[in-house]
Amino acid sequence: MYNKNFCLSSYIAFRYIWKDGMDFYKGFKHNNYKPVPKEQQIGVKTSEDIDREIRRQVNELYTKYDNIGILLSGGMDSANLASYLKPGSHAYTFISDTGVFNDDIERAKKYCEKFGLQHHLISITFDDYKYYTPIVIAAKSAPVHSIEPQIYKAAIAAKKDGVEMILVGESADLIFGGMDKLITPEWTFDAFVKRYTFLDPELVLQNPVSQMELYEKYRIGKDGIDFMRFMDDVFAIESSSSYLNAFSVAGLPYYDPYARLVMSEPLDMNRVRNGEPKYLVRGLYAMKYPELPIPEKIPMPRPVDSIFKDWEGPKRSEFRSDIPMQQLTGNQKWQLWCAELFLQLYD
Repeated sequence: MYNKNFCLSSYIAFRYIWKDGMDFYKGFKHNNYKPVPKEQQIGVKTSEDIDREIRRQVNELYTKYDNIGILLSGGMDSANLASYLKPGSHAYTFISDTGVFNDDIERAKKYCEKFGLQHHLISITFDDYKYYTPIVIAAKSAPVHSIEPQIYKAAIAAKKDGVEMILVGESADLIFGGMDKLITPEWTFDAFVKRYTFLDPELVLQNPVSQMELYEKYRIGKDGIDFMRFMDDVFAIESSSSYLNAFSVAGLPYYDPYARLVMSEPLDMNRVRNGEPKYLVRGLYAMKYPELPIPEKIPMPRPVDSIFKDWEGPKRSEFRSDIPMQQLTGNQKWQLWCAELFLQLYD
């Protein structure tokens, strides 16, 4: 089936089209990430377990690929993965004249120095967004996440360096309790809907289509919601699909060792709620970098706040003319910009 208004509303609310078989136009087909099957997941209880299982996976990759690189931010997840690479491997960190990546760059340099990695900085500008976004849009048959153009640019650079496989640490947040702002409160149904929706379609679209059908799948009783299962299902697909699309377009295989792991024991919510999100991953970081303080968890930065600061908003008829642009974040403005670009290209 194809339904432009539904797909546009789904993208605005969730940053992807959540309903399989529903697309913008006839002949279009979006592809969403399929999580690792439960029978292939590896149970871990301790930081030492994670260390052992990631090392095993990376060693197995080295039987197939000689040149493995990494997308390296300043955070724990990719920093841990860097420790398993051979000296001389290529590491890629984003840079922008907006300064949004500065903390990442300084920490990533230390990781590369410790393990003898070749450090490459990938500049991201508005011109890059304008050039690379149509490419990843075309492959996805839909508007994309703001991370996809920059991942694609990094993947192209890695291929030129001879990288055959690239590691990412994208899944660690979801698997090990890193989404502490979303999983720690005892949400009511309505409160979670309001908190999770990235941008309300009714606020910005002329013909919004309700997306409550997806949330209703996770309702518990009258006013509860299984937010843990929602995150495992919905967020996992939205986030990982962005990596899948960008790397697929570039023709560079990627691998996320965390995606194969699962906690054997229930997440200790007391630790998460008291300042220890991803406590097992934090423990692994302390093992790898005992000389460094554990960095605070932040999403991979994108320079959208600066780039779209003065953007006046979309002009096409699909969008409302009274959008309160000054109230929107850079990422929300990106969604509108990307959605309008998609429509201009294909409508």
